[in-house]
Amino acid sequence: MDQKIIDILDKDKKYCSYGDTVHYADPPKVFASCDGSYLYDENRTPYLDLQMWYSAVNFGYRNRRLNDVLKAQIDVMPQLACQYLHKEKVELTEIICRYIEEKYGVKGRVHFNVGGAQAVEDSLKIVRNHTGKTHQFAFMGGYHGRTLGASAITSSYRYRRRYGHFSDRAHFVPYPYCFRCPYGMKQETCGMYCHHEFERLFETEYNSFWDDKAKECEFAAFYIETIQGTGGYIIPPAGYIQKLAQTLKERNILLVVDEIQMGVYRTGKLWSWENFGIVPDVFVFGKAITNGLNPISGIWAREELISPEKFPPGSTHSTFASNPLGTTVALEVLRMTQEHDFEPAIRARGAYFLKKLEALKSRWKVIGDVSGIGLALRIELCTNDGYAPSRELADRVFNEGLKGDLQVGDKKYGLVLDIGGYYKNVITLAPSLLITEEEIDLGIQLFEMLLKRCGAE
Repeated sequence: MDQKIIDILDKDKKYCSYGDTVHYADPPKVFASCDGSYLYDENRTPYLDLQMWYSAVNFGYRNRRLNDVLKAQIDVMPQLACQYLHKEKVELTEIICRYIEEKYGVKGRVHFNVGGAQAVEDSLKIVRNHTGKTHQFAFMGGYHGRTLGASAITSSYRYRRRYGHFSDRAHFVPYPYCFRCPYGMKQETCGMYCHHEFERLFETEYNSFWDDKAKECEFAAFYIETIQGTGGYIIPPAGYIQKLAQTLKERNILLVVDEIQMGVYRTGKLWSWENFGIVPDVFVFGKAITNGLNPISGIWAREELISPEKFPPGSTHSTFASNPLGTTVALEVLRMTQEHDFEPAIRARGAYFLKKLEALKSRWKVIGDVSGIGLALRIELCTNDGYAPSRELADRVFNEGLKGDLQVGDKKYGLVLDIGGYYKNVITLAPSLLITEEEIDLGIQLFEMLLKRCGAE
């Protein structure tokens, strides 16, 4: 190992907090530069990145157009307190709101914050303010952030364990994970049993959720990811989300969609919920809205939830929310995607990638399931029976990919992957939306090399 890298790792051990989750690899990987679909180490070895900073860099590293906009804004007005207005913020909110109003006929407003978890916190305030209720539904396998409020609606106890009792912790409902159905059903014959079980919660007041006389539920909202991110990029069966939305509407329960990982064309549409025939009451976005160049996040909410009369000035605030650098880049992202029909190219690349994954599955016993929508794809790694989850294999593949010693022709490569899923055995793929077919082919080749190296069958 290069002495420069050894020095960095030594200083990391001495000075850096391990609490910010950057130590999944052992030792942590050090990168020196990036471009397009690649990260580069100190030796200029290219690492094809198929997770793009947890789907934050949808438009490629060092995207020239977006970088140039950011650089120009730095020289014009890089800072401004959020008590004042600047045109980029207003124009950005107009694009988002008009898109939804013109396409779906629903009026709303946009509210900004900094990180995704902070925007989730703001959405909780909007929900509580409107309903007067503190309880929420959420899905098992759902991930909404690690602030205290967001942790309360994130299913993993690991994120709450250190911080005591959470009195307003969500009631977690099984997600329709058809490959590993929580009810042991088969999708072909289950009749959407998972949704039927959710509806049963409201059959009688003695199930503790519903007062049939008052026609009122104790729960304010259901927080969902239409496609689970950290949970393993699970795609629900056709019709499930619509049925869920109808059940919630009938009981005056708000539907809040977390778009932080799946928004901004990851699934082939601007917002992932557009794939499922619904319009939520609130949705939360972040990450790729600025291509990872500046941390801003936000909420769109229906007018009746967020009007100035309902949610007045000072209801919530963050110093860096709607900062000029972030809103300027986000505005350029949306302009860039609206200049031509952005969706068909993503659909085509996603279909090409999924076809390659299906062929890969046919060759390897350890690949139990593959699926995808747009360029959100998944590979479920298993033992040789093709079903029992293999976290060990996923961890080995992940770490071997970061060694940067995969020989293709006369060149060495690395492969950057991410692991998710309930059993930490799913390779979640979120490549650049601009990835080429040649890069997809390379990714498949490198992944297959890793399987061979790890002794998979």
